[in-house]
Amino acid sequence: MRSLAPGLTACFALALSALAGAQERPASPTQPSEEIQSLPPVKVIAPSPLSAGGAGIDRDKVPAMTHSLSAGDISRTESPNVTDVLFQRIPGISLSDPNGNSAVQEIQYRGFAASSLQGRPQGLAVYMNGIRLNEAFGDTVNWDLIPTNAIQRADVWSNNPVFGLNALGGAVSLQLKNGFTYHGFEADALGGSFGRISGGLQYGAQKGDVAVYVAGQGLRDDGWRDKSPTDIGRLYLDLGWRNDRVEVHLIGAAAKSSFGAAAATPVQLLDRDSRSIFTNPQTTDNEMALLALNGSYAPSETWTLQGNVYGRGFKQVHVDGNAAELERCSNSSSPQFLDHVCLQDDGFPRPASVTTAFRDQFAILDQNNNPIPCPPGSGNTCAPVPYGTIDRTETKAIAFGLSMQAINTGPWFGHGNHFTVGASLDHSTVDFTARSRLGFINPDLSIVTRNPAIPGLGSIIHTLGDVGVGPVGLSAANTYYGVYTVETFDVTDRWSATLGGRVNVATISLRDQLGDSPELNSDVTYSRFNPLAGVAYKIAPGVSAYAGYSESNRVPTPLENGCANPVKPCLIESFLVADPPLKQVVARTYEVGLRGDVPVLDGTLDWKLGLFRIDSSDDIIQVASVIQGRGSFQNVPETRRQGVEAGAQYQSSRWLAYVGYSFLDATYQFTGTLPSPNNPFADADGNVRVVPGKNIPGLPQHQGKFGLDYKVTSAFTVGGDVAVVGGRYFVGDDANQNAKLPGYWVLNVHTSYDITRNVQIFALANNLLDKRYALFGAFFDPQGVANAGLPIALTDHRTEVFGPPISAYGGIRVRF
Repeated sequence: MRSLAPGLTACFALALSALAGAQERPASPTQPSEEIQSLPPVKVIAPSPLSAGGAGIDRDKVPAMTHSLSAGDISRTESPNVTDVLFQRIPGISLSDPNGNSAVQEIQYRGFAASSLQGRPQGLAVYMNGIRLNEAFGDTVNWDLIPTNAIQRADVWSNNPVFGLNALGGAVSLQLKNGFTYHGFEADALGGSFGRISGGLQYGAQKGDVAVYVAGQGLRDDGWRDKSPTDIGRLYLDLGWRNDRVEVHLIGAAAKSSFGAAAATPVQLLDRDSRSIFTNPQTTDNEMALLALNGSYAPSETWTLQGNVYGRGFKQVHVDGNAAELERCSNSSSPQFLDHVCLQDDGFPRPASVTTAFRDQFAILDQNNNPIPCPPGSGNTCAPVPYGTIDRTETKAIAFGLSMQAINTGPWFGHGNHFTVGASLDHSTVDFTARSRLGFINPDLSIVTRNPAIPGLGSIIHTLGDVGVGPVGLSAANTYYGVYTVETFDVTDRWSATLGGRVNVATISLRDQLGDSPELNSDVTYSRFNPLAGVAYKIAPGVSAYAGYSESNRVPTPLENGCANPVKPCLIESFLVADPPLKQVVARTYEVGLRGDVPVLDGTLDWKLGLFRIDSSDDIIQVASVIQGRGSFQNVPETRRQGVEAGAQYQSSRWLAYVGYSFLDATYQFTGTLPSPNNPFADADGNVRVVPGKNIPGLPQHQGKFGLDYKVTSAFTVGGDVAVVGGRYFVGDDANQNAKLPGYWVLNVHTSYDITRNVQIFALANNLLDKRYALFGAFFDPQGVANAGLPIALTDHRTEVFGPPISAYGGIRVRF
């Protein structure tokens, strides 16, 4: 926390000085706070991360599916999480909750994830004002650090390698407000179910060529599950200057979050109490500070030069209580380990003849390399003890980057043209530490490290052979280079052709910091050229068709490259071990579609329909270990994600209505076995057999989304949203042998009333019909807590994360 305090202080200081120097532009008599240019006269979209601030391209010329959400779209449901809005409004985005906390849910677009969970293979590139938000260590995306009230626009792309590494399924580009696009002051406060209290403010002003924008948010929620509180603070600042040709913005941001992430709970415990959690503590603390400079220069009417430079600091501390697969050492162990604690070795490959040396490598030692005695039991045996571990990881990352590009929109040979060429450099350094302390599982599943009757509690443990458990100290350095170009050429007044590509080069270095694991040291370089080609055709006014092909790649993260050995599994969210580097993932996307907009009554109907196929080679997946909470990563030969994405929206002076549908067929395209030791259908070696056509777990095939807002009067609005989500296989059920996690549907409603021109009250209810449904499912080993003294014996391997029950909130908003 102290390491990021200067960033917070600097942001507040800049905000205060800017507010003192700028004067607010006179407010409109009908709208106290304005969002300038929130609905541009031409539907354009940014073709690259840097273009988000301007120089966009006509959507009808893009050979890919695109979606855009405005600030109004994001604020209408009063959610503090941008993931909620992306899920509800983008047909192809699904929602999952492996963390067990709604503040840090993950999204999946076309079967590719953008998640805050370390160890989740990522497949979406995410940017904010042209700055890459995928974290350095695991490409994770910490959605909880993004100020939702400051978002001016969110664009979602499918088929565009210009967005660089990780854009396998697409990219999300967020453009935040500034003092030129937002004028006025707004403050809101909200309270309601589960002890939630939140508030936000934003202010924007322009004086001549200078503008300032500042936004802040704070949230406290006790959580509807046991021991699942959430605390979030966010601050964003933009100081801008512009003249006829130049525009420059100095940006500062800081955020801090703390939340309980109790993850999935055994279904037998959920049947007794839907609020129950599994082993705990489970907490995550994040801190972030950002400073960036964005600029653009227009040397002529047809050329625009854009660039940015940024520095970003990130710190995360994760505490994770887990069951520990420990037992009395085997009788074939060396004498000094008899009647001492060993790691269970059942799931590890064994030699043809089990030797004493093989058994000894599983002996558990404390930080002083002493074996840990078993508590005495009957006869010469150890007493059965519900051992657990409290695992702590800490990640500190510093990232620097710069990007630049040139855009030309002048005619070429008398034809319309949109040409972009650019380059980017992102460099980051990471310090990572991890350790496990021996603990004891209480009957309430809390894990403690003090009990005088049990030797060794509280010790930082490792195995004699460095198998499965051990402290880690690691530094990593990533450098990502990118050079790209894309040209959209109007062949005729109806036909537009797009051709482009990007070269990605990534270097990843790992260094052991403890001195006892030199095998962790490695230097790996990946490189690839990803092409883009497509055409768009205007069939009639307001109707166009497109077809596109692209390739994109994702390189293994330091986390994945450091955890690819199943013999030395990692505690996901933590431990790294030495292993051969993984291969990079290559995705090939094919898509065709139709889209259009047509005036209807006093409004506009906007619609789209697309078909897609994404074939991925050497896809990286996470597989479970026999050791609870641990796993490893591996490449699989081929996967395929194909389907349909369709949506329509009608908007008029009084009505907003939308509907969306998506079908996703996500499958493996190879024959082989995958580890899934906790799966009830796993074979004797803990594996399941996969054949082509088996569905990738965790992804729903069908989704439908519906929403309606009606302005009853000029001051009174009512609305609601419905999400219908089909079933999905439990994570770990790669062979599709278990029953699916059931599908569900949820209704949310909201309303607002303008008491005066400056004061509004609002209310919302989520899951109005109090549906019981699950957002995530996986497997666990019930034997890990067999001796914990639970009120019931756990025999079912399934665990689930339920969605929140019915909740209601009310608030007030003031605008000037």
